[in-house]
Amino acid sequence: MTLRIVSFAGVRELIGAGQRTLEIGEGSSVGDAWNALAREFPKLRELERSIRLARNGALVEREAPLHEGDELALMPPFGGG
Repeated sequence: MTLRIVSFAGVRELIGAGQRTLEIGEGSSVGDAWNALAREFPKLRELERSIRLARNGALVEREAPLHEGDELALMPPFGGG
């Protein structure tokens, strides 16, 4: 299946684009997609504990399932106040 990957700030710099597609097997989870990206861009592993993942605009855990055409956003830590 094809996913749309969206990345921000330092993550965008690591993967070289704000948006891209990722081909992944049917029945894959958010964690599977993360692992595929980390294999392609090993420096992502350094950020693994701090990156938040959102599927179609909602934060999700890595066990969450993915479906054809989903958007997966990779969001670095952010502060507020």
